Amino acid sequence: MKISKMDMSPMLNAYPDSVENNIEGMLGFLQKEEAQDIFGSFYILPSIFNTDLDRGFSIIDYNLNEIYATENDLDKLKELGINLKFDFVLNHASVLSKQFQDIIKKGQESEYKDFFINWNKFWEGKGEMTEEGYIQPYPELIQKMFFRKPGLPILMVRMPNGENVPYWNTFYQEVRYDKVQEQDLMQALQLQYLTALEIAKMVNDQLEKGVIPANVELGRFEKYKKQVVEYVESHRKYLGQMDLNIKSPLVWEYYDDTLRTLAEYGAKIVRLDAFAYAPKEPGEKNFLNEPGTWNLLERIQQLADKYELTLLPEIHSSYEEKTYEILSQKGYMAYDFFLPGLIIDAFEEQSGEMLEKWAQEILDKQINVVNMLGCHDGIPLLDLKGLIKDEQIQRLIDTVVGRGGFVKNLHGQKNVYYQVNATYYSALGEDDRKMLISRAVQLFMPGKPQVWYLDLFAGKNDYEAVRRAGAGGHKEINRTNLSMEDIEEALKKDVVMTQLKLLRFRKNFPAFEKMNNIKIQAVGSTICFTWENEGYIARLNADFRTCEFKVEGIDPQGDTVFNLEN
Repeated sequence: MKISKMDMSPMLNAYPDSVENNIEGMLGFLQKEEAQDIFGSFYILPSIFNTDLDRGFSIIDYNLNEIYATENDLDKLKELGINLKFDFVLNHASVLSKQFQDIIKKGQESEYKDFFINWNKFWEGKGEMTEEGYIQPYPELIQKMFFRKPGLPILMVRMPNGENVPYWNTFYQEVRYDKVQEQDLMQALQLQYLTALEIAKMVNDQLEKGVIPANVELGRFEKYKKQVVEYVESHRKYLGQMDLNIKSPLVWEYYDDTLRTLAEYGAKIVRLDAFAYAPKEPGEKNFLNEPGTWNLLERIQQLADKYELTLLPEIHSSYEEKTYEILSQKGYMAYDFFLPGLIIDAFEEQSGEMLEKWAQEILDKQINVVNMLGCHDGIPLLDLKGLIKDEQIQRLIDTVVGRGGFVKNLHGQKNVYYQVNATYYSALGEDDRKMLISRAVQLFMPGKPQVWYLDLFAGKNDYEAVRRAGAGGHKEINRTNLSMEDIEEALKKDVVMTQLKLLRFRKNFPAFEKMNNIKIQAVGSTICFTWENEGYIARLNADFRTCEFKVEGIDPQGDTVFNLEN
């Protein structure tokens, strides 16, 4: 691991089409005078690759998405002195990946037949076969497992020989049936034309209403039902993310090839998405099982070292579980998922005490973190369990929801989901002063600051985007696509320009080059951060009650070379 040498300058975070229609939009902003020399890194979300679902997290392959970016675009970022952070999705790949499509085409003859997890092979001898063709595991073997959706995490996949095989599918799945064409039915089933025409109409009408093929009613043509159902099922299409079998040597070749590709694009940091779901054993947890999770990370690190990549495992768990500390002890960077909620709590409680406690823990335990305010997902609040009282967490949830945020519950259970969806600016009550203090505190906290593009431009909750996205579209509240005109207007606002000044100071002032001399002190509603390095001093004084703050930069001669008050 080379964390100590890692560039700790601010990191921009956005989708490739967060500004205008592709990465050229964000390049246009970064090339502006106002944005010069501010960001040392850019975390581009995975829709920059060839993907289909989940706003990029269902990856078909890691080729650049020609709609959004070219290698020339990435070269321009390098010319600006910006290195890259990309996602590597360890647990799953799209059903449209060449590997899964090969299974659908060739069945058991496919070289990739073990690339994904055949549910029945995994549970063989450890459950009862059902009439539907999948094994129902013995209850004691799945009691530790957490499934993200109702029922078992399987997708029944039709093989060329007509057999339905269940594959492990932790995340999204969808089965689609093409409209039946009368001429195709006529040829396939040797039907008369008018008969085929009438059957096609009945089938299509029922499929549109959500009736599954096996339950389609054909009336006077019922004698053709078995043949019709077989035809419809043989032409089914899939969408979804299928879990990879990490015991397959081909999966490890895929992992190695992916890391090499990301390094060639200019990556320095690789975020490991959903990695904790990848190791699976009967009777064990299917999320963060031990020692499987750590064995997986160690093997991935060995591959990453070949390409000089720093790994950033992404995992949400409560403070009291100390997962962040375990990651650090094993030599990995960790996400500071506690900071966003602690800052909001500091305003609500008018106290910097918990921020001081957390910042001091980062320093004392030498935890290397990437911190943030907002991000592409939501504001993590349940992560705070064990750090602040449960009733405080609930008040934070109620506060953010009261300001227009959304809470998603899993399986109908309240507060199982770990995030509240809102822009950070709206979560702060759309208060410019609070936004600026929040940014200042983030930049003075130990770690590498990651900046969500919409926070930078003081973006508000986007209810229209949520409405357009339909069911499950709650995350779109914080993913507004901006035009260059929106950027131009934002650059006229003090809340935006002051953030840019703070970010430029954070990137370039020598006091921030090392984290070995940082002092934090909270008294009442105030907090003071001081960074010192080779005679340079950077200091922040902030008051969570009055929303006033002051940032100073002092050179070795004792002269104040940067001063910003609000």
